[in-house]
Amino acid sequence: MKTTEGVLEPYGHGGDLWTASARFGVGAGEWIDYSANINPLGPPPQVLEALENGLAAIVNYPDPGHRELKRRLSAKLGVAEDELLIGNGAAECIALALSGLDVRSVGVVAPCFSEYAQLAEAYGAEVRTVVGREENGYRAEPSELDALLEQVDLLFLGHPNNPTGLTYSLEWLREIADLAAERSAYVVVDEAFIDFIAPERRATLLPELRSHPHVLLMHSMTKFYAIPGLRLGYAIAAPELIRKMARKQVTWSVNGLALLAGQACLEPETAAYERRTRELIASERAYLRSEIASRLAWRTWPGEANFLLIELSALWTAERLQEALGPRGVLVRSCAKYDGLTERHIRIAVRGRADNERLLAALEQADGEETLR
Repeated sequence: MKTTEGVLEPYGHGGDLWTASARFGVGAGEWIDYSANINPLGPPPQVLEALENGLAAIVNYPDPGHRELKRRLSAKLGVAEDELLIGNGAAECIALALSGLDVRSVGVVAPCFSEYAQLAEAYGAEVRTVVGREENGYRAEPSELDALLEQVDLLFLGHPNNPTGLTYSLEWLREIADLAAERSAYVVVDEAFIDFIAPERRATLLPELRSHPHVLLMHSMTKFYAIPGLRLGYAIAAPELIRKMARKQVTWSVNGLALLAGQACLEPETAAYERRTRELIASERAYLRSEIASRLAWRTWPGEANFLLIELSALWTAERLQEALGPRGVLVRSCAKYDGLTERHIRIAVRGRADNERLLAALEQADGEETLR
């Protein structure tokens, strides 16, 4: 397994404006950050209003049972409250699955979110990796996962996957869920970016989750609703699994402002914001793919999330491109440390048209300068 440390990703993640600012002398508030996949619309107005109105409540402890947020999620998702666990980001939910379910061995399909392996190793679990084939969008075949499931207690699947943005079909997800049940293994389907897909187009096991008691769904509220600084996510699973995970959770790990923000995200008035977000991301993602192909002839993958995986030309490595873009105030994510990818792979977020034009101009300028060398 590759290490996750990079020049601008010493902690293994994008969005590290502090490291980038120290390296390039650009103020933390001056970046156009394409290394973190956050909704470019910013938080819904209802969230900002709720935080402002609720600020005085920081003198009180947050609800350790997360009751109001669970009630609203239960109503929106059509699940029971005891099938929900609220976490300090989806990462905490993943950690609680590893510790609460006493997982000793973990399977991952590379390339994928680095936290799967990092957290598994932190909790003493062995990590086994299947590398998806490039011609198959870096997805693994069911036969490969069947063999992997014989060796592990828990399998992680990103859906949409990070950093490729690609998804699986509902039939494929059902097949893997059934294989896991036969092997008495758990499957964690990480749906952190699924909200960027229109509900009628989503392939998800959520409506039939009670038929798959070995499956856990992980969701993030920080990406779609643009509140990563507050850290908020949740898990959906059988009540027995939720209870095991909750027993390992530190009391008050989810702060009161995060709970208020999450509740505001579920107000009926945010429906228009959700529609605008999906329309913007779909339109700008297609625009970026088209422009990158025509202006730069770089390869992109047809993801369905708010980011794109890119393979650079032979002129570039991800690190060299970061060095070229940094002084221009543009930050992209190197994917050189992902298993299955190379030093020529990067990931970029999908943002609004003005930012995307600035990104494309910076990429064209840097590429032109490199070509003339």
